[in-house]
This record gives sequence, structure tokens and C-alpha cells, in this order.
Amino acid sequence: MQIGDKVHMEKVFSVEDLKTYHALGGHSVTDGHIPEPLFAGLFSYLLGMELPGLGTNYLKQETDYCRTAHVGDVVTASVEITRLRPDKHLADLKTVCTGNGGKIICTGRAIVYVKGVI
Repeated sequence: MQIGDKVHMEKVFSVEDLKTYHALGGHSVTDGHIPEPLFAGLFSYLLGMELPGLGTNYLKQETDYCRTAHVGDVVTASVEITRLRPDKHLADLKTVCTGNGGKIICTGRAIVYVKGVI
């Protein structure tokens, strides 16, 4: 792992995804806006499976949302290493999610504990 390493993924949320999310939370389906926690879930997937990967412990996530996305939009989530602290086994990562046309949906920061990789 090095500063600047970056991974991303694309996702198109469906009506069925929203129904499943709302059923799990006891909410009714709304107007087709993608709920904010689903974007955070994309970051969780990337951090736990891609960068840094298996064995990553999520310590902190800050996310600022600036627009919504809708069912059928192509959403791209990315994480990028911005700082490594090997003495504490910590990595800081920039998190960004964009929608159609590259418009930013949310940005933030994650701090993860990664023993043995840094």
C-alpha cells in the first residue's frame, strides 16, 4: 500500500435494491432517491474487499452529501489512500461518490486500522 493507491467500483441501484433496503429498515419505498447509507455501503465494500482489503477494521467515516442519485443512475464510488501511519497501523483514505456525468454525490474521509499490511 502506498499513498495515492486508489480503487473504484460502479453500481446501478435498482427498484428492487430500494425495496430490500426499505424492507430491512421498516420503511416504505419513496420517490426513487438512493438512501445515503447505500453509498456508505459502497465505501465499506471497497475498504474491506479491495483497498486495504481483508482484515481492515473501520474506525471512522465522515461523509458530506451534496446531491442525490436516483434508481438507474450509474454511481461510481472510490477510495484513495491519502496518508499512512505505519507506527499505528492506520490508513487515511479519501472517499468520493459520483453520479451521472461525474457529478459529486458525496465526499469524505475514512480511517482504517490495518495490522500487518502497512
